[in-house]
Amino acid sequence: MSRAVFSEAVFSKAVFSKATLSEAASSEATLGEAALSQAPLGQAPLSQAPLGEAALSQAPLSEAAFDRPGADLGWAGFHQPPDVVAELSAALFPRVLRRKDQRWWAEQYVRGLLAADGRKSVRRIASAVGGGAAEQSLHHLIAASTWDWSPMRAALAHRLQDAVTPAAWVVQPMAIPKVGEHSVGVGRQFVPRAGRPDSGQQAFGLWFASERASAPVNWRLHLPGGWIRDAERRRRAEIPEGAGEESLEECAAAVVRSTLKWDLPRRPVVLGAAGPDLGTAMRRYREAGVPLLVRVPGGTALAVAEPSLPGFGAGALAAQRIADSLRALRRPVQWADPLAGPTTVRSSLVVGVPVTLPDEGRPGLLLAEWTAPQSAARTDPRRPPTEFWLTDLDRMPVPALLRLAKLARRVARDCATTGEQVGLRDFVGRSFKGWHRHTTLASVAYAARTLDTSGVITARSA
Repeated sequence: MSRAVFSEAVFSKAVFSKATLSEAASSEATLGEAALSQAPLGQAPLSQAPLGEAALSQAPLSEAAFDRPGADLGWAGFHQPPDVVAELSAALFPRVLRRKDQRWWAEQYVRGLLAADGRKSVRRIASAVGGGAAEQSLHHLIAASTWDWSPMRAALAHRLQDAVTPAAWVVQPMAIPKVGEHSVGVGRQFVPRAGRPDSGQQAFGLWFASERASAPVNWRLHLPGGWIRDAERRRRAEIPEGAGEESLEECAAAVVRSTLKWDLPRRPVVLGAAGPDLGTAMRRYREAGVPLLVRVPGGTALAVAEPSLPGFGAGALAAQRIADSLRALRRPVQWADPLAGPTTVRSSLVVGVPVTLPDEGRPGLLLAEWTAPQSAARTDPRRPPTEFWLTDLDRMPVPALLRLAKLARRVARDCATTGEQVGLRDFVGRSFKGWHRHTTLASVAYAARTLDTSGVITARSA
C-alpha cells in the first residue's frame, strides 16, 4: 500500500466521516459452514457465540456490561444521581496529583470539558466552572504544571477494563486541523481525497472497544522529522529528549507498546489502515505479543495457503482476485451496527481464505466482506468485495473475526461524536506536555460520559 493511501486513512477526515461510516449491509441468509478450521484460539478468549451472546466479550451480554457507580441505588439513586466525575477524580487523581488544589482544578477541568459549549478552550472551560477567576489556574494545570500523564492513563485503563470489557484494542487515527505552524507536531501533508495539502496534527489513540461501548485510554502524538531535528522548535514545544523521529506506522505501533506496560489483559489489536510495508507492520505487533487484524487494500499481494482452494501454487495474487475466485464459499454473518442504533443487526457476505502472510511466510487469514447499501434488499453478487482484512488469528471463526473488525466502525463513530463533545481535538497551545495533559483529562471526561447513568453531569462552581 502506498504511503499516500495510508496517510489519507490517517489524516483525511473524510475517511472517518459519518457519511462513510453509515453505509451498512443486509442479507437474508443464515450462517453456514466456514471454509476454515473452527478450532478456538488459545490466546484470545473471544466467544464464538452468535450476536447477542457476547460474541466478542468474556462476559455474556445478560450480565452488567458497565461497572457504573451507583447503578443500583434504587429510589435514593433516582433522587441523587451518582456523581461520576467525582468518583473518577477520587480514583485517578490522588495517584498523580499530590496537592489538593491540583486535584480540585483537574476535576474542574473535566467538568468544564463536559459542560462547555463549542470548542473546549481554557477560557470556555473556565466560564463553565467558575468564570475568569478559574482561567489562570486551569491554564497552569495544563501548560505549566509538572504532573505525568502516563500513570493517570494507566489507572483509567484499569478502571475501564471492567466497565467496557474490551474485546479488542482499536488503534484509531485522529487528525487535528490547525492553522499556522506553531502547534506542536503540526505539518502539511497531501490528502488524496481532498486533492490538496492540508495542515494539522496527527495522533493515534488506543481505544478499549466492545459491541456495547468504547473509550480511549492512551495517546501518541506524531512528530514529523522537522520537529525532531529542529532544536529551537523542540525547546519551545518542550519535546522530551527521548522523542525521536518515527513514521506514522511506527507511531501507531508505539501507542500499543506503551499500553502493554500497564499489565492489562491483552486483546487483539484492530488497525483500520496498513502502511506501505505491511510485512514490517505485522512483524511489529507479533514481536509485541499481540495478534493483529488490519484492513488492507484489494491490491495487497498474498499467496493462497490451502491446497484445495483456487489459486494455490499460483504465487502472490491480489486480495481481490483471491476473493473473487471464492465467491461460492461466501457465507452470511450478522453483526451489530452501532451507527444505526443499539439493537440494529446487519448482515454481510463473508469468506475467509487461508493465506501466507507477508511476514516471513507465517500462516494467516484473508477476510473479504461484501456489503450492500442500506437501501438495497440484498448484496449484488456481481459487486466486488467492500473491505479486506488480514490477520494472524487464523484459527478464529470467520463470524467472530468480522464482528471484531466492526469494532473499528464503532470507535470511529464514537471518536467523531462523544470525542468531539469532550474536546479530544480541542487543545489550544504549543506545548507537547500541554497536549498530552489536555488529551488525558479529555479521556477522563469521555469515560465519565460513558459511565454516567443519570444523563446529567453538572459543573461545580470554582
